[in-house]
Amino acid sequence: MNDLWFTGLVWMDYRLAVLFTVILPLILLAWVFVEKAEAMQRLLIIYWRVASLLLITIYLMMGGHGIAFISGLAGRILIPISLWFWVDLNDEIEYQPNSPLKLIFSSWRWAITLYCVLGAIATLPFLNCVSPANFKTDFCQVWLQAPSIFKEYFHHDNDVSGLGNFGIVGLTMYIAYFCYFAFVKLNKRGRSAIKQ
Repeated sequence: MNDLWFTGLVWMDYRLAVLFTVILPLILLAWVFVEKAEAMQRLLIIYWRVASLLLITIYLMMGGHGIAFISGLAGRILIPISLWFWVDLNDEIEYQPNSPLKLIFSSWRWAITLYCVLGAIATLPFLNCVSPANFKTDFCQVWLQAPSIFKEYFHHDNDVSGLGNFGIVGLTMYIAYFCYFAFVKLNKRGRSAIKQ
Protein backbone atom coordinates (compact mmCIF):
# COMPACT_ATOMS: atom_id res chain seq x y z
CA MET A 1 0.00 0.00 0.00
CA ASN A 2 1.26 3.46 -0.88
CA ASP A 3 1.85 5.85 2.00
CA LEU A 4 -0.85 8.48 1.51
CA TRP A 5 -0.49 12.04 2.79
CA PHE A 6 -3.31 11.58 5.32
CA THR A 7 -2.10 8.27 6.82
CA GLY A 8 -0.68 10.10 9.85
CA LEU A 9 -4.00 11.89 10.34
CA VAL A 10 -5.89 8.59 10.28
CA TRP A 11 -3.56 7.18 12.94
CA MET A 12 -3.95 10.35 15.01
CA ASP A 13 -7.72 9.93 14.74
CA TYR A 14 -7.53 6.37 16.09
CA ARG A 15 -5.30 7.51 18.97
CA LEU A 16 -7.67 10.35 19.84
CA ALA A 17 -10.59 7.94 19.61
CA VAL A 18 -8.98 5.63 22.17
CA LEU A 19 -8.34 8.59 24.47
CA PHE A 20 -11.70 10.38 24.17
CA THR A 21 -14.07 7.47 23.57
CA VAL A 22 -12.53 4.74 25.75
CA ILE A 23 -9.94 5.79 28.34
CA LEU A 24 -11.46 9.05 29.61
CA PRO A 25 -15.05 7.72 29.74
CA LEU A 26 -13.88 4.64 31.69
CA ILE A 27 -12.07 6.84 34.22
CA LEU A 28 -15.09 9.13 34.48
CA LEU A 29 -17.45 6.18 34.88
CA ALA A 30 -15.46 4.87 37.84
CA TRP A 31 -15.24 8.36 39.33
CA VAL A 32 -18.97 9.15 39.05
CA PHE A 33 -19.86 5.84 40.70
CA VAL A 34 -17.46 6.55 43.58
CA GLU A 35 -18.88 10.07 43.96
CA LYS A 36 -22.47 8.82 43.48
CA ALA A 37 -23.16 11.50 40.85
CA GLU A 38 -26.37 9.97 39.51
CA ALA A 39 -27.00 12.30 36.56
CA MET A 40 -23.46 11.79 35.28
CA GLN A 41 -23.81 8.03 35.82
CA ARG A 42 -26.93 7.94 33.67
CA LEU A 43 -25.33 10.06 30.98
CA LEU A 44 -22.24 7.86 30.85
CA ILE A 45 -24.34 4.70 30.66
CA ILE A 46 -26.25 6.24 27.75
CA TYR A 47 -22.89 7.23 26.23
CA TRP A 48 -21.53 3.66 26.41
CA ARG A 49 -24.66 2.29 24.75
CA VAL A 50 -24.25 4.72 21.87
CA ALA A 51 -20.46 4.47 21.66
CA SER A 52 -20.63 0.70 21.27
CA LEU A 53 -21.27 1.50 17.59
CA LEU A 54 -17.61 2.49 17.29
CA LEU A 55 -16.49 -0.96 18.50
CA ILE A 56 -18.92 -2.55 16.05
CA THR A 57 -17.30 -0.40 13.34
CA ILE A 58 -13.86 -1.81 14.21
CA TYR A 59 -15.16 -5.38 13.83
CA LEU A 60 -16.80 -4.50 10.53
CA MET A 61 -13.49 -3.07 9.31
CA MET A 62 -11.62 -6.19 10.43
CA GLY A 63 -14.05 -8.23 8.36
CA GLY A 64 -13.64 -6.00 5.32
CA HIS A 65 -17.20 -4.63 5.28
CA GLY A 66 -17.57 -1.22 3.65
CA ILE A 67 -20.65 -0.49 5.76
CA ALA A 68 -18.13 0.27 8.53
CA PHE A 69 -17.63 3.72 7.03
CA ILE A 70 -21.33 4.49 7.49
CA SER A 71 -21.49 3.04 11.01
CA GLY A 72 -18.39 5.00 12.01
CA LEU A 73 -19.92 8.24 10.75
CA ALA A 74 -23.21 7.41 12.50
CA GLY A 75 -21.34 6.81 15.75
CA ARG A 76 -19.61 10.18 15.50
CA ILE A 77 -22.97 11.87 14.97
CA LEU A 78 -24.88 9.96 17.65
CA ILE A 79 -22.31 10.38 20.45
CA PRO A 80 -22.67 14.19 20.78
CA ILE A 81 -26.43 13.88 20.45
CA SER A 82 -26.50 11.32 23.28
CA LEU A 83 -24.44 13.61 25.51
CA TRP A 84 -26.56 16.73 25.05
CA PHE A 85 -30.08 15.49 24.23
CA TRP A 86 -31.40 14.82 27.74
CA VAL A 87 -32.86 18.03 29.21
CA ASP A 88 -33.29 16.67 32.74
CA LEU A 89 -29.73 15.34 32.97
CA ASN A 90 -28.24 18.52 31.51
CA ASP A 91 -30.13 20.61 34.07
CA GLU A 92 -29.15 18.35 36.96
CA ILE A 93 -25.47 18.45 35.97
CA GLU A 94 -25.56 22.22 35.45
CA TYR A 95 -27.03 22.86 38.90
CA GLN A 96 -24.57 20.64 40.75
CA PRO A 97 -22.07 22.53 42.89
CA ASN A 98 -18.70 23.19 41.30
CA SER A 99 -16.24 20.36 41.85
CA PRO A 100 -13.27 18.80 40.07
CA LEU A 101 -15.55 16.00 38.82
CA LYS A 102 -18.04 18.45 37.31
CA LEU A 103 -15.23 20.44 35.66
CA ILE A 104 -13.54 17.37 34.17
CA PHE A 105 -16.83 15.77 33.13
CA SER A 106 -17.99 18.98 31.40
CA SER A 107 -14.59 19.45 29.76
CA TRP A 108 -14.67 15.87 28.45
CA ARG A 109 -18.21 16.35 27.15
CA TRP A 110 -17.21 19.43 25.17
CA ALA A 111 -13.96 17.84 23.98
CA ILE A 112 -15.60 14.65 22.72
CA THR A 113 -18.34 16.69 21.06
CA LEU A 114 -15.74 18.74 19.19
CA TYR A 115 -13.74 15.59 18.34
CA CYS A 116 -16.83 13.80 16.98
CA VAL A 117 -18.08 16.77 14.95
CA LEU A 118 -14.68 17.39 13.35
CA GLY A 119 -14.19 13.65 12.85
CA ALA A 120 -17.58 13.31 11.17
CA ILE A 121 -16.72 16.13 8.78
CA ALA A 122 -13.31 14.62 8.06
CA THR A 123 -14.74 11.18 7.28
CA LEU A 124 -17.33 12.43 4.77
CA PRO A 125 -14.93 12.04 1.79
CA PHE A 126 -14.50 8.37 2.74
CA LEU A 127 -18.18 7.46 2.39
CA ASN A 128 -17.49 6.26 -1.14
CA CYS A 129 -15.46 3.46 0.50
CA VAL A 130 -18.78 1.68 1.10
CA SER A 131 -18.73 0.36 -2.47
CA PRO A 132 -16.69 -2.86 -2.87
CA ALA A 133 -14.66 -1.42 -5.75
CA ASN A 134 -13.59 1.67 -3.80
CA PHE A 135 -13.09 -0.29 -0.57
CA LYS A 136 -10.08 -2.08 -2.08
CA THR A 137 -8.25 1.16 -2.98
CA ASP A 138 -5.36 2.50 -0.90
CA PHE A 139 -7.52 5.56 -0.18
CA CYS A 140 -9.89 3.36 1.86
CA GLN A 141 -7.51 0.65 3.05
CA VAL A 142 -5.55 3.14 5.16
CA TRP A 143 -8.46 3.03 7.63
CA LEU A 144 -8.03 -0.73 8.08
CA GLN A 145 -4.46 -0.60 9.42
CA ALA A 146 -5.41 0.11 13.05
CA PRO A 147 -8.24 -2.48 13.13
CA SER A 148 -5.74 -5.03 11.75
CA ILE A 149 -3.38 -4.32 14.63
CA PHE A 150 -6.31 -4.55 17.07
CA LYS A 151 -7.07 -7.98 15.58
CA GLU A 152 -3.47 -9.11 16.05
CA TYR A 153 -3.49 -8.09 19.72
CA PHE A 154 -6.90 -9.39 20.74
CA HIS A 155 -8.01 -11.91 18.08
CA HIS A 156 -4.83 -13.26 16.51
CA ASP A 157 -6.26 -16.81 16.29
CA ASN A 158 -9.63 -15.75 14.87
CA ASP A 159 -10.65 -15.65 11.24
CA VAL A 160 -11.37 -12.18 9.84
CA SER A 161 -14.62 -13.32 8.25
CA GLY A 162 -15.85 -14.53 11.64
CA LEU A 163 -14.94 -11.21 13.22
CA GLY A 164 -16.69 -9.40 10.37
CA ASN A 165 -19.78 -11.54 10.91
CA PHE A 166 -19.62 -10.66 14.61
CA GLY A 167 -19.65 -7.01 13.52
CA ILE A 168 -22.67 -7.61 11.24
CA VAL A 169 -24.59 -9.30 14.07
CA GLY A 170 -23.64 -6.45 16.42
CA LEU A 171 -24.75 -3.84 13.89
CA THR A 172 -28.06 -5.65 13.33
CA MET A 173 -28.73 -5.76 17.08
CA TYR A 174 -27.69 -2.12 17.44
CA ILE A 175 -30.06 -1.00 14.67
CA ALA A 176 -32.91 -3.06 16.14
CA TYR A 177 -32.43 -1.54 19.61
CA PHE A 178 -31.99 1.95 18.16
CA CYS A 179 -35.27 1.64 16.22
CA TYR A 180 -37.06 0.36 19.34
CA PHE A 181 -35.64 3.24 21.34
CA ALA A 182 -36.42 5.90 18.73
CA PHE A 183 -39.96 4.76 17.92
CA VAL A 184 -41.18 3.33 21.24
CA LYS A 185 -39.21 4.55 24.27
CA LEU A 186 -38.46 8.05 23.02
CA ASN A 187 -42.07 8.47 21.99
CA LYS A 188 -43.18 7.75 25.58
CA ARG A 189 -40.50 9.71 27.47
CA GLY A 190 -39.48 12.54 25.21
CA ARG A 191 -36.21 14.18 26.20
CA SER A 192 -36.33 12.91 29.77
CA ALA A 193 -33.71 10.27 30.57
CA ILE A 194 -35.13 9.47 34.00
CA LYS A 195 -37.79 6.78 33.97
CA GLN A 196 -41.28 8.10 34.57
